[in-house]
Parts: sequence; C-alpha cells; structure tokens
Amino acid sequence: MFRLATRNVALFLPRWCSLARFSPSPPFPFLISSLPSRFLRINGHVKNVTSYAEKKVSRGSTKATKKPKVPNNNGLDDKDLPHILWWKERLQMCRKLSTVQLIERLEFSNLLGLNSNLKNGSLKEGTLNWEMLQFKSKFPRQVLLCRVGEFYEAWGIDACILVEYVGLNPIGGLRSDSIPRAGCPVVNLRQTLDDLTTNGYSVCIVEEAQGPSQARSRKRRFISGHAHPGNPYVYGLATVDHDLNFPEPMPVVGISHSARGYCINMVLETMKTYSSEDCLTEEAVVTKLRTCQYHHLFLHTSLRQNSSGTCDWGEFGEGGLLWGECSSRHFEWFDGNPISDLLAKVKELYSLDEEVTFRNATVYSGNRARPLTLGTSTQIGAIPTEGIPSLLKVLLSRNCNGLPALYIRDLLLNPPSYEIASKIQATCKLMSSVTCSIPEFTCVSSAKLVKLLEWREVNHMEFCRIKNVLDEILLMNKTSELNDILKHLIDPTWVATGLEIDFETLVAGCEVASTKIGDIISLDGGNDQKINSFSLIPHEFFEDIESKWKGRIKRIHIDDVFTAVEKAAEALHIAVTEDFVPILSRIKATVSPLGGPKGEISYAREHEAVWFKGKRFTPNLWAGSPGEEQIKQLSHALDSKGKKAGEEWFTTLKVEAALTRYHEANGKAKERVLEILRGLAAELQYNINILVFSSTLLVIAKALFAHASEGRRRRWVFPTLVESLGFEDVKSLNKIHGMKIVGLLPYWLHVAEGVVRNDVDMQSLFLLTGPNGGGKSSLLRSICAAALLGICGLMVPAESAHIPYFDSIMLHMNSYDSPADKKSSFQVEMSELRSIIGGTTKKSLVLIDEICRGTETAKGTCIAGSIIETLDRIGCLGIVSTHLHGIFTLHLNINNTVHKAMGTTSIDGQTIPTWKLTDGVCRESLAFETARREGVPELIIRRAEYIYQSVYAKEKELLSAEKSSNEKKYSTYINVSNLNGTHLPSKRFLSGANQTEVLREEVESAVTVICQDHIMEQKSKKIALELTGIKCLQIRTREQPPPSVVGSSSVYVMFRPDKKLYVGETDDLEGRVRAHRLKEGMHDASFLYFLVPGKSLACQLESLLINQLSSRGFQLTNTADGKHRNFGTSNLYA
Repeated sequence: MFRLATRNVALFLPRWCSLARFSPSPPFPFLISSLPSRFLRINGHVKNVTSYAEKKVSRGSTKATKKPKVPNNNGLDDKDLPHILWWKERLQMCRKLSTVQLIERLEFSNLLGLNSNLKNGSLKEGTLNWEMLQFKSKFPRQVLLCRVGEFYEAWGIDACILVEYVGLNPIGGLRSDSIPRAGCPVVNLRQTLDDLTTNGYSVCIVEEAQGPSQARSRKRRFISGHAHPGNPYVYGLATVDHDLNFPEPMPVVGISHSARGYCINMVLETMKTYSSEDCLTEEAVVTKLRTCQYHHLFLHTSLRQNSSGTCDWGEFGEGGLLWGECSSRHFEWFDGNPISDLLAKVKELYSLDEEVTFRNATVYSGNRARPLTLGTSTQIGAIPTEGIPSLLKVLLSRNCNGLPALYIRDLLLNPPSYEIASKIQATCKLMSSVTCSIPEFTCVSSAKLVKLLEWREVNHMEFCRIKNVLDEILLMNKTSELNDILKHLIDPTWVATGLEIDFETLVAGCEVASTKIGDIISLDGGNDQKINSFSLIPHEFFEDIESKWKGRIKRIHIDDVFTAVEKAAEALHIAVTEDFVPILSRIKATVSPLGGPKGEISYAREHEAVWFKGKRFTPNLWAGSPGEEQIKQLSHALDSKGKKAGEEWFTTLKVEAALTRYHEANGKAKERVLEILRGLAAELQYNINILVFSSTLLVIAKALFAHASEGRRRRWVFPTLVESLGFEDVKSLNKIHGMKIVGLLPYWLHVAEGVVRNDVDMQSLFLLTGPNGGGKSSLLRSICAAALLGICGLMVPAESAHIPYFDSIMLHMNSYDSPADKKSSFQVEMSELRSIIGGTTKKSLVLIDEICRGTETAKGTCIAGSIIETLDRIGCLGIVSTHLHGIFTLHLNINNTVHKAMGTTSIDGQTIPTWKLTDGVCRESLAFETARREGVPELIIRRAEYIYQSVYAKEKELLSAEKSSNEKKYSTYINVSNLNGTHLPSKRFLSGANQTEVLREEVESAVTVICQDHIMEQKSKKIALELTGIKCLQIRTREQPPPSVVGSSSVYVMFRPDKKLYVGETDDLEGRVRAHRLKEGMHDASFLYFLVPGKSLACQLESLLINQLSSRGFQLTNTADGKHRNFGTSNLYA
C-alpha cells in the first residue's frame, strides 16, 4: 500500500463525492475561417460586425434611426472572437419568442452584445455599460449580474440568457428602441443562480458598495464572487441565520486512450486539484460518466484511433459503447497532453489566470479490483435501474441517505484494495458488537467546508456544525469501545480524501480546532446576550435589529460594542419617553365622541424605526396644557430617500438622533461580529486538512454504522475474505480456494419472508441450465452481489461465506439493441462479451446469463461453446447459464467446467421449479407453462404444443427418459405455492448539565432497584424469568443507540429538557429515539435504557416503572400508561 506525505499532501475531495447535476456545453470552433461572412478581418482586426439578425428597427420607433452612430472604442480584439462565437452558439439554442426578439437587437461588436445606437446602449467611458464591459472582459464566458439598487441586472447577451433560462421578463418590455435588459429582485438571486447553473452557465456577480455616496456619483462596484455548476455563490452567508443547500462540486472531465486502456481525468476548480485514473475498460469509463455529474466534458483526439484503425470513432468494435454515451451529450475535442492541455482548457473555461496551479491529488492505494462495468452496476442496482432491485437500498437503514449513501455507492462501483476492505470489515464487526451509545455523526460536505473557509463566509451555525464534527471525533477517542473503531477508520478515510493523517495528529488537530471555535463562538445561543426590552417600545423593533448579530460571538469579545448598543437603546427609550409619552397621556385624557384623537408608539418595520403614529391629536386651541409643547416638536417622518413615510407617522429631532445613534451602534456591533467570524475562518484555514479528514471520517462512520445495523436486522453475516493469489497458485499451496457461500438468499428479500436459500461451492466455472422462472438470473444476481459486498468489506446475505478477493466481478445479463449506435441486441451482447473476456484473469468472477440467445441457434451455440472454452482455459470462477442445450453435444476442450442445474420437481403430474442449485443438466424449459401463466391465449399454446409434439416427438422421448433419471438423482421435493422463484411456505423457515446528570443518576438507581426487586419477587413466587438482572445504558444528547440493540426489546426512560421523564418500551430503539427527538423542543433529549428478553416482559416492566417512579416523586408525562399494569403478563405466570 503506497502512502502519501503526511502533512504536505494536496487537499483532495473524496472521490466518492456525489457531483451535482450535469450541465451540457456544446463544442465551439476556434478557427477564424469559420466566422460568418458578416465578420470582416482587415490587418488582423475585425472592422465590421453587424447585428445578430440583420433587421431594421421596427417602424414604430424612430429614436434609434435618428440617433447618430457613436464611434466604438471598445472593438473586439482577436482574443475576444472565440468568446463571441461561443455565445452565438448558445443564443442559437434559444427558443422563447421573447428571447428571439431580444437577440435581434444584439450587435456582436463587443462582449456584452450592446448596440450603441439603441437607447441606453452607450459604451462611453465612465458609464455603467462601460464599467460592465470591463468586468465582462475578465470573465467573457460567464453571465454578468450587476447589483443596481434592489435588483440584479444584466444587459445584452446576458439579458437574453436570463429571459430564456430563468423565465424573467425583459426590463422595459419588448420595445425595439432599447438594448436588451433583464433582472431579478435581490431576494430572488439564489433562485436565479440555481436556474443558470442548472443549465450549465457560470455567473459572475458584481456587488455595489453599500453606504452613503456623494451626490450624482456612481457607486463603487466590485466582483463579489462566482457561481458555477456545483459551485454556488457564497458572498454574504456569514451574516445570515440560514444554511445554504450546498451541492457537491462538479468536475471538468477529460477522457483519453492509450495502450494501457482508457484514462479519465477529473479537475475540480473549487479545490484547484486534479485526479487521474488509467488502465480502465470502456465499460468502466461509461459507468463513471453515468454516475459522475460533471460541468464539462472534453474528449482527447486519441479516442479517434480505435482498434480498427479508423478515424470514424465508434463505427467498428472498441469505442462504440463510449461513443454512444458521449454522442448524446455535448463535448469538446482537445489534443496535446491529456493532463496539461486539459488544465489549460479548465483555465479558459473558468477564466483563470495562467499563474493558477492545480495539484495532483491522485491516490494510489496498491492493487485493487477493477471498477464495475456498466452492465454489472445496473443489473445489481448499484446504479438505479427500473425493474432491478436496488442493492443500495438494502445496505443502509432508511434514514441514512445523502453523503453516507454516496460513499457506499462509490465503494461498490470502485471496490477498495484487499487491505482497505479488511479494515472496513473489521470496523463493521466492531460496530455491530458495540454496546455504548454512539455519536450522531454530523455529516458536512468537504467541498462546503473548503469553499466557505476560503471565502471567509462561515456563519455561526456552520461553526457550531464544524465543532460538532470535531467533538464527535474526540468523543470517539475518549470512549474505549469507539476508540478502536476510530483507529480502523483512518485508512478508509485516507483513500477517500487523499489525505494521510495519522491517529495522533488527527486527535491533536481536532482538539486545537475545537478549542479555537469554542473560545469564540457562543454555543449556548447567547444566554448572556439578551435582546433589549423597554415597555414603551415594541419588542419586535429590538428583536429585528439586534438578532442580526447577538448570540453568535461570546460577549467577552464584543463587550464594548455590546455596551454601546445597550446605552443607545436606553437613550432611545428616554427620547421616546420624553417626546411621545406626554402626547399619549394627553390623548388618553381627552374624552370625546367618535372621531376623537388617536395615537400610539409604533414600529415601522419597513423603515426600521420607532415613530409616533396618530391622527387628529393637534389641539384646535393652544392653551399651554400638558403635551402641547411636545406636539409642536413633531414633524412628519421621512424615509431613506427623504420622502414622507406617511400622513400618520411623526417623529422629533431628539428621537431621530437617538435612532441614528442606535442604528450606528448596531452597525458597528454587526461589523465587529462579522470581522471576528471571518478572522476565525482565516485561522481555521490552517486546519483545513484536519477538518476535511474529520468530516469525511464521520461520513464513513455513519455509513458503516448504518450498514452494520441494517445487516443485523436482515441477519446477514460477515464473510471470510481471503486475499486471492490466483486459484491455481492457491491450489498448489494446499490452501482453501474458490468461493463457498452457505445459505445464500437474494439480497432484495428478507430472511423472514421464507426465501429459498442456496449453497454455492464454486471451485471452477459452472455451466448452468434450468427452466424459465427457475431462478437462474436471481442466482447469478445474488452471487454477484454477495461477492461484491465481500470484497468491499461489507456484510453478505447468507448464513456463512468464504469469498476470495476478486480482481474483477463481471455480470452480463439481458442485452437490448441500440438504434442510436446502429447495433442489434446481439451486436451489443458481443461487444460486452468481448470486453468481459478481454478483462478476465484467473482471479476474476464472471457471470453470464443466457449466453448468445440473440442469434441463430446453431451458430450461437458454437460461439457460446467457444467462449466457455476460453473462460475454462483462463481458469476463472463463474457461471454461464444457457437454454442452448445443443452445447452439450459439442466436443469442447474443457477441463474444469462442471454442470449445474436449477432443480425441478413433479407435483400432481406438473413439473415446477424448486429454485435450488443442483448438480447435472436440466433440459426442461417449462416454456408452455410460463406462457400460459403470463396470459398467452390458450389457443396459441395448444397449437404450439401440437407443433412441438409433431416435430420434436422423438427428441422429447429421449429427453423425458433422461429427465426422469435426473429427477430421481437430483430433485428435492419442496411444497410450493407459487412459481416466481422467491418464496416458500412460512412453515419452512448543577449547572443545567450537572442537574441533568444528577437526575440521571437518581433515575438509574431507582430503575435498577425497582427492577431488581421485581425480579426477586418473581423468583420468590417460583416464577421463571429469563431476566436475571438489568444493566442501564445511557444515550446522551446527539448520540444514538448502538447496532447491537437492533431486533431486541428494550425499556427506556427519556429525559426531557423540562426535567420531566417519559417511560416507554420498544422493539426499535433507534427509531423510537429518532421519533422522540423530531418533536418540537425534544432535539436534545437524552435516554436511559436496558434490554429485556421479549416484548411481553418489556410491557410489564414499563407499567411497573411508570407507577413506581411516579410514587417516588419523579415527574412523568405518561402516568396514564401505568394503568395497564397487567398487560402482557399472561405467559409470564403460566
């Protein structure tokens, strides 16, 4: 196993990361000769570029025709021409009528596509258009969105893209005398970016500097960030309270071919890294394309030279499958070095500087099995396929999805090396036997961590989540049962991330990073940072203003600004009291009929102000009475633009001064908090490798814990995994070889369903025969899944299993034609079999279902026989199933192949399958019975039987005699009730934390005493109990039950945040804990539980504890359940 440098390794995202949605980008020409005729080159420069559609301005508009043409000083350079062509191709894909009408107004004399003769089209230096053109020149292939007040606007080409893909209406309608413009409100920015990136576009966002500016001066603008497919815009996230739905990054993919096979290179612009995998088969590359959602696809010109020596790639033989996959997508050809020139393409695509470097993050982990082929991965459901049972869905519990499920999927598609598989299996074994509670395993995307920390946009919620990750690592280190598991997870995490970090470095790094966060971030929600509250001022005012920064940072770091805000709030209260209260008192004292004076101190949320709101309060006669002086000081309240806020809103100079002081104090406090958050993000940059490693480790831990729990529930087993030396080599060393699985069942069925199990002892190649519906395909699919799970270190659906580490597992089943590739189903089958045979070694497992069934019987039989000879000569393990019984009359040169059959039996004169694997040959197809069962008209079946009897009578007699002999020798009588090959009858088979801890100890002691007394009482009555004693176990906050409780009855006590108790019993403790915590306010609930033998006893002890704990003074929320004290005890006293 090859290792990387410990501390200087390039940061690399997990190879298993699921990558967000694929977005196509069509190829574009670069040659100047391909320019349309409207482009005229003179002395190397474009001198005349007209509009996209050479049409005049519509008759209703005369402004454009009268406006004199402005000399264009922003002409195209040579470097801009490919970008213009790139945009023209995308505009040609637009179909909306409004978009097409906007395109007619474009002029491709500049990168924005603005026609300077139209209204608002001036590109004069100093204008907003000119400023946007400067930004566009830096990122010519990105849609430009510019902040203008409360909108984000786009011009020219970019406006057309917004109208087409975001569904926005053009600004100003479709008037033909103005340049195309479109925009979205600030609140809709995220949705607009999602729509654009989903359709494959990158976006450059230009923000305007906030705050006051000089009159008649343009606001300063700056590029605040970019949004790419799989790489969202994060500017401003540090100031918000919500989380960002962060997709997995989408790589740029490059595929090339050499004498060693296919090579796939993936470049992650976010991480500035690239990885490379070579020696791949064509099917493996197609599988990766199907499962990898990428930003852009580049194909190297080496792919055009296939094994047939033709440049028409995919026309013959090798390359056809890959060509069929790529031809349905948008791609671009490139030549030169497959890696360095691909990196150059990436820099051009993302408009990166030439100085930007990418680090090689390829991980070499020694010899490992080849990735699954497309056929294999679809036929076992590793890639979701309609009609195929999903293997992924049965490996994990239902509540485990997201990143853990993606890790398991990648593990199956790219099996690990033998050493890593052994580590994974050892980890799962430890997990399945652990008795202590386990952490929740907080899952955070590594890409999200890197992106937010790099841009210093981590908010306090994300910091808390990061600290949870670090603390859970430290908790595993401190817990003896979990410490070994943590150590076992180091190597699988190294393979997933490319970061080699030893155990001690990991623990030390987690402690440092956790301490940094704990010293700064307020983890308790800021209990010492109460929102200001005064009786006269609406509480919502202070809540809206101060909640934007309070409760994020510990007060010790912001005490000065915190105090300033408190003083400003008090000053505001004094001003309101002095200026508004006398007026209110006067109004209340006024007794008048309907239509009298009204007034109140109110919060104007839109203006973030506290003003006096009233009407008819001005006296008709000024008499110097109380409140008159304050009324004279009132003036109409103004909004931020200096306009009257409303006829009923009033304020005073003193109140306005106090409001200004309060807002300024809050602004400084918010800036201080943001400064500290970004400073902490900068500090954690030095710990980024530790953070990425830790987050990935917890994802793997959660996936394996979920698998261990689900495996126990399904009663699967851990196989004995043996490092394969080649079956001939192993045999010569007198060691156990081959594959032996006892009690194998289909992975998609549960053992409780009464499924037929099979024993498979495979020492060589099997030639399998059997009737239709006899279980051949199910057996091959089950063996493939068991072998794959075994070499991945996971549990298998069997009673016991001995599985060698295969260098490849290949499953070929039904083939369909491919009209797009002009291939029949038999051509597709031959293409797949060519790939399988070419990749088979004596360490491989090959499973082929119904070989050569798509062509003429005689020649198909001979091809099948030749393939069997080849596999026999290679010496691999595997199964070839067939209905071509003529293969047994061929004189084949085979030495190791044995005949196997799916058994049948006779019941009431009818032959039915047993779905059991037996020795020998089965020539009965049950074709007529299958057709009849599937509803084929009886008339057709009877005619077919008559034809068969008349044509194949003699052959039938010989087959019947042989069949009768085989039945006596090989068949086993099994009473069955259906013919689908799946089932048999069931008969066959101090502080708050200290107070909580004290309460827990008291409850644990009381529960132990109550249950032990009950056990002694039953023994004194000579009533036999399987329970001899109890052991209470704890599930703390943010922990969950271990897999060892799966399938066991338990009694539990829930400790609510209000210090009340809830007593219950369950057979699914994990699900019950999860259900309780989903209720409002119960997220931090902890539990105490103990296991009991059987639900009946659990119900009895539940009622006993409810009654006894209540009588001992504990507060219970479900005392009514204790009335069922005799429930479930009838068998106990029998």
